[in-house]
Amino acid sequence: MDTRGLHPPIVGTAATLTWRDEADTEAFARRLAARPGIANARLTLHGDLGTGKTTFVRHLLRALGVTGRIKSPTYAVVEPHQAPPREAGQPPLEIWHFDFYRFNDPREWEDAGFRDLYARPGLKIAEWPEKAAGLLPPPDLALALQADAQGARHVTLTAHTARGQALMEA
Repeated sequence: MDTRGLHPPIVGTAATLTWRDEADTEAFARRLAARPGIANARLTLHGDLGTGKTTFVRHLLRALGVTGRIKSPTYAVVEPHQAPPREAGQPPLEIWHFDFYRFNDPREWEDAGFRDLYARPGLKIAEWPEKAAGLLPPPDLALALQADAQGARHVTLTAHTARGQALMEA
């Protein structure tokens, strides 16, 4: 008897992808943007400098319909964005892009209102989440990026929630 589909997916599962070039990065971002659960997801991006975390975010935000300049929040720590509503009659999609690379003091978390931002509806994307360890809620989906000598990106996706598992299927 085929039992596939009778049980919910196992959370905590991982998959590995290879993005050979920026076109592959963009294609994955478009597939992820099309998933219904992206609107309220929490994503974390892990990887060394230069592995393509911010490039991926730019492609994802463009695929969601964000227009205008999309800059890295390295110095501001967070950049807010709005995307068009996913369905007619709904409010715009709120998006917060965090970059905790320069985050040093956990008191900044409360002082900056990050707890409140994470409690609001919308997409939250965090680069360098390990710098805010213990303060961030668990991600739905974690992406760990590694670059190789040929410029390809090897990406490990890990779902930490059912929403993350559904997003990972993109």
